[in-house]
Parts: sequence; structure tokens; C-alpha cells
Amino acid sequence: MSADEQRKLAAIMFTDMVGYSALSQRDEKLAQELLEEHRRLLREIFPRFNGTEIKTIGDAFLVEFGSALEAAQCAIEIQRTLAKRDADATADRQIQVRIGVHIGDVVHRGGDVYGDGVNIASRIEPVAGPGGICVSMDVERQVRNALEARFEKLAPTDLKNISVPMDLFRIVLPWEHKSEVRGQKSEIGKSSVIPKGGRSALIGALGLLVVIAAGWWFSHRGNQSTSTPRQSEAATAISGKSIAVLPFENLSRDPDNAFFTDGVQDEILTYLAKIADLKVISRTSVMQYKSGAPRNLREIGQQLGVAHVVEGSVQRAANKVRVNAQLIDARNDGHLWAQTYDRDLADVFAIQSEIAKSIADQLQAKLSPNEKKAIEQPPTTDLAAFDLYSRAKSLLLTVTFSVTAEPDERKAIELLDEAVKRDPSFFDAYCQLARAHEDLYAVSGVDHTPARLALAEAAVQAATKLRPDAAETHLARAQYLYFGPRDYAGALAELEVARRALPNDPRLFELTGYILRRRGQQEEGLHNLEHAVELDPRNFFTLQQIALSYQLLGRSAEAIAAFDRALAIVPDNVETRTARASYYVYWKADTRPLHQTIDAILAQGSGAIATAADLWFSCALAERDPAAAERALVALGDNPCWTDSAITLSRSFGEGLLARMNKDEASARAAFAAARVQQEKIVQAQSDYGPALCVLGLIDAALGRKDLALDEGRRAIALTPVENDVTNGSRVLQYFAITAAWAGEKELSLQQLEAGLRAPTESDMLSYGALKLFPVWDPLRGDPRFEKIVRSLAPK
Repeated sequence: MSADEQRKLAAIMFTDMVGYSALSQRDEKLAQELLEEHRRLLREIFPRFNGTEIKTIGDAFLVEFGSALEAAQCAIEIQRTLAKRDADATADRQIQVRIGVHIGDVVHRGGDVYGDGVNIASRIEPVAGPGGICVSMDVERQVRNALEARFEKLAPTDLKNISVPMDLFRIVLPWEHKSEVRGQKSEIGKSSVIPKGGRSALIGALGLLVVIAAGWWFSHRGNQSTSTPRQSEAATAISGKSIAVLPFENLSRDPDNAFFTDGVQDEILTYLAKIADLKVISRTSVMQYKSGAPRNLREIGQQLGVAHVVEGSVQRAANKVRVNAQLIDARNDGHLWAQTYDRDLADVFAIQSEIAKSIADQLQAKLSPNEKKAIEQPPTTDLAAFDLYSRAKSLLLTVTFSVTAEPDERKAIELLDEAVKRDPSFFDAYCQLARAHEDLYAVSGVDHTPARLALAEAAVQAATKLRPDAAETHLARAQYLYFGPRDYAGALAELEVARRALPNDPRLFELTGYILRRRGQQEEGLHNLEHAVELDPRNFFTLQQIALSYQLLGRSAEAIAAFDRALAIVPDNVETRTARASYYVYWKADTRPLHQTIDAILAQGSGAIATAADLWFSCALAERDPAAAERALVALGDNPCWTDSAITLSRSFGEGLLARMNKDEASARAAFAAARVQQEKIVQAQSDYGPALCVLGLIDAALGRKDLALDEGRRAIALTPVENDVTNGSRVLQYFAITAAWAGEKELSLQQLEAGLRAPTESDMLSYGALKLFPVWDPLRGDPRFEKIVRSLAPK
């Protein structure tokens, strides 16, 4: 190979615009116009999936990707974009493309790309059909578990200049009718390649079907049920090898042993979840079925979609432990197996392993040698470290939208630090420790400092050193790459490796959903979160995240429906109840549901509202009720008064808003000055973190420091480009509109408001309700342009 050649494995996409040659002969001007629009639309999409445009060949694109997954996701986004466009276009102005994707060796030479990867992708493309995507078996194998899409296997296909028939797959797109899918499949099965000159009749018929199907899908998706086809199938076909390990009962006299009991149950569940032949429900779904209360096992089995459940108890006294476990067929309440273990306390880890293996034997599950080895490996040999770990894990599992999440996470970190200090080889504790540090660094953003990120990295490195090839290590790396350096491609690659040995772990699909969502692939992210719920059907936190995804898509009715699914699981959860009611404020400018929900919670006692006091404060601001706002601030304690992704406004900031609403300028300035002292410390520790700088700009605008505020807002935008992080990038852009308004720059504020409304993800602060009701927008009230924007956002 010459010095200027480079050979590597790459995913290649080949696209072709349908009917361009024939249209050029009929109407050259229109053909050129549509070609340019087609190129513009596709070139906007390629970079979002790390695609590199190699060249255009007339009406075709040759694009290279680093992974098959990114190529497939890009192909789906292209067809979605074009289908949505064509739904409103006349038949003569539609743009349809065929897409072929293959992964193989390519050679870069002289600015061009050659090799089997290119040749085969170009041969696959014509098989796709108008508006379709066709991929090779190599691509299908790599993406089938990561891509929320259905694949149709085509008949073995002869491709030009390819020596043997190839196995190809169609990606079935969500907006296609079933009849259309069957029709395309039969046509492709008859002929592998349709000659370019003889496609016009087929284009007309299939093109009409695609437009009708796409138009129906886009106009009706808001009214569809939030359940997925897989969920419906799960309700009717429950696998005989499906199981849920319910919380064990603590029979010890010391109530503190409840954490130890939870730890025993969790380890048994974790062992079983490593067996690919079983479907095992995650702990977050089963933890709601508390021990000690009567259980209807048939109903629980139906709710979780499992055939079997495990119940048990733990009694710990001095250096002895008794563990009882029983396996029950939830379909008929039949007891299949039961065993009581009376052992020394030090043998508890062996008991957990024995129970898991006995249950697997009863269900006739096949264990690979690696799975057997994993089940036999104890988490630690130090009981005190195990106690600390179990307490920390319980804390981290209950962190939701609560404003008390930060202290819970800090307490969990203390416990985990103690655990690894006692047992430096405690692998699982390092994984949990890394995740807790990452939450503080990136999820809440309260400590977005190099020091916090270094602590997360150190925990991941410790886990890697202990078990470099473990699937959990790859998951820990993926989480670090996502939450830390925002290396999305690297995180997805680590998840692919982890998926092979963690078949029942919903965290893989959950994290994939977050990655895709932050890259701007909102629909694909939503599909992955729904898949996570299939494995963890009563995880109300994931359901809350699904609601958030719908909110980011501007689909408030579906967001509320997702909250309803969560409330069916935890009807008394304060955070979920208030979050659901708050959507009526943002969507319809209607504070009544939130006000009534808050009143009902306050009736339970003054402390009941603490974890949702921020929404009480928002409601009071929207209703211009200073007395209620003051009570809400008291209930908040030292917690933030407002959180919108990474934009966090302190209690002092809230005091400033309240004082300004009361026209008490002296108190307002004092409160905002106190907020500035706090925020400046955060910015000094997080100098390259755009959201923190954005908040400092808001505070300086409130204090009348116009030039400084505008400079800080602009620097925050520069530090957080939307291309790298659509969520935080959108937020700093959107909140700069408030900074400009408070700085007296009305024209700039309106420009930023319009830009913020065009951002990839929506913000509660730029919703119809917030613009109409919240005092922060008062500087713009009365301006005809502002009022026109507000009216345009009103629900139709």
C-alpha cells in the first residue's frame, strides 16, 4: 500500500434520488430545484451522525460513518425528514431517495474511497425501493439490538459484479402501513435490481403510498397510545423463562438490617439477570412490591409481564443468617421450589449464588461457562462493606426529579467511599461510585468541576483495573464517556460490547436513549427509553424521562399520558404528581391543576411538599401570589427554586424574583447580590461550563450590569454549541433571551426568543404558559411582536 493510502473498516451509505433523470427530461428547472433542496436537507443531517460526505455523483451521495449504528440512524432520519416534507408536497414536488448501507473494508486514496464497502453499498441501494432503506447482513447484526426498528429479511439477492447472492434486510419505517410493507417485500423478492429507466410506474404507485402513509402517521401520532407494539405483544405472550425477584422480608429485630435484606435480594436478582436465557425484571420495578404487605402474585405477574416470581426473607442475628427463598408460578400460584439456608453470616454470598443457580435449574435455563462463573463470583467478602454498598445503592435508586437528589447522592458517595476503603477490590461499589459522581457533575450540574469529573474517572479506572473485560466495566465506561467528555460515539461503542453479556439490563437502552436525545435524535431516543421500560416496566423514573422526551418534542398531551403511566405505579409520588400538573401551566397557561395538586399535598402536612417546593414556587409566580411564593421558599430550604436541564437557579435567586414582584427593589438587589456570590464561586470552579455562566449573566442583568451580563450570556452560548449538546446548547440560547430583556435590550431579546423557539429542544421557560404568565418576561409585555409570539404558541 502506498504512503498516501489508508485502509480501514467503515460503514458506507449510498443514496440515490428517485426519478431525477426522468424529471430532468420533463422539467429541468424543477428537477434542479428539487436536487438542490435534496442536497441541502441531507447535508444538514449527515454531520449529526458523524457522517463524512465523500462525494456526490449526480443525484447520489457517498457518505462514510465510523459505525454501522450511526449510518443506520442517519438513514432513518433522512427518510423521516423527507417523508414529513412530502406529506405536505404535491406529487410532482416530492423528494424520495433510496438508501443502501454496508460495512466493510475501504481504502482512502487521493481524496476518494474504494473497496468492497463502497461497491456493495452502491449495489444494495437500488434494492431499497423509493423511500426505503436496505442494509447488508453485516450491518443488521451490528445494529439490531441497538436500533429500535424492525428488520425484514429479503430473499437472497444477486447483485451486479458480486460473486454470491447476499442476505439483505429492509428497515421497516414506523410510518409505513403493513400492506405497503408486504407489497414492497414481494416486489423485492422477485427482482434484485430495478433498471433505472423502468422505474417510473413503480415510483408513482409506491410514492403515493409512502406519502399517504407518512401523512397519516405524522398527523395522527399525537393521538396514538403511548404503548408500543412490543408492549402489546408482551401482554399476550409471557415467556415461561421470565421472572421477578420481589423484595425480601426483613425478619431481623434490628430495622437497620433492612438494607442488608435489600442487598441480598438485589444480588440474587443481579445474578439471574446475567443469564441470557432468562427475562429478569429490574430492581426498580420490583421494589414497589414491599414485603410485609399482602401480595396478589397473579396480578403482580401480569403487571410485570412474567411467569414466575421469587419471594423470600432474611433473618440476621449475631454471626448467623437464615435466608428463605421460594419460586412460585405466578400464573397459577403453584410453588415450584423452596429452600431455607441456616449458615454463618460470612456464607451469605454463597447462599445468594446457590439460590440463583437453583432457580435457573428449575426454569431449565441454559448457562454459559461465563454466566456460571459470574454467578459464583461474590460481590465482596467484607460484610460491613456490603452493608454500606446496599445503603448507597438504595439511596441512588430512589433519586428522581426530587430537589433533594443532591444531598442523597452526596450521602451515597460517602457510603461508597467507606465501602471501597474497607474492600479495595469491591468492583460493584466502584461502578456505583462513578455513577454518583457523574450525576453531580452532569445530571444536576451542581458540581461541574474538573475535580468531580476526576473522581468519576478514578472510580471507572479502579473498576477497569479489577475486571477489564467485564460487561459492567464497559457500561461504566459508557456512562463516563457520556456524562463526562460527551463522547457519544465512544459511549455507544462501549454499550455495544456491554450488551452481549447484560441481556436483561435496561440501563443499556436507557443510556442509549439519553445519548440519542442529547444528539438531537429525539424519536430514536424515545424508542430506546420505551425499550428500557419493557425490561423495567414499573420504573417510574424512566417513565418520567419518557414524559420529558415528549416535552422536548413539544408533545404535551403525550407527556401527560406518560406521567399517567408513572402515577399508575406510584399514585402518591409527590414529584410525579406535581410534574404532571405543571405541564398544564406550560402547555395551556392553566395553573389550576397544579394549584389543586399542591393544595392536596399540603393537606397531608407542611413537610409533604418539600421535594416539589420548586414547582409550588413556580405556580405562585405564575399566579402573582407573593404569600404563596414566600411559603414555597420556606419549604424549599436551601434547594434550588428552578431547574431546567442544566439551568439551576438558587433559592437566593428566587428571593430576588419574589422581592421584585413585591416592588421591593432594595431587597431584590440584596437577594440577587447574594445569588451572585454563590454563582460566581460555581463559575470560577467550572470556568468552561456554559450553563453556569448563563445563570451568572441572568443575575448580572438583574443587578443592572448590562454589558457584563450580555458578555457572559454570549460566552455561555459559545461554550455550549448546539451541535455538540442539543439539550444544554438549546438552554443557554433560550435563557439569553431573558438576560437581554432584563438588560433592556428588547430587540436582542426578541431575536433570541425567536432563535430559542427554533432550537432543537423545547424549554419550559419558553413555553406558551411561561411566556404568558411568568414575571421574568414582564419587560417584553405590551410589545406587539412579543404578544404575537405568545399568541402563536397558544394551543390550537
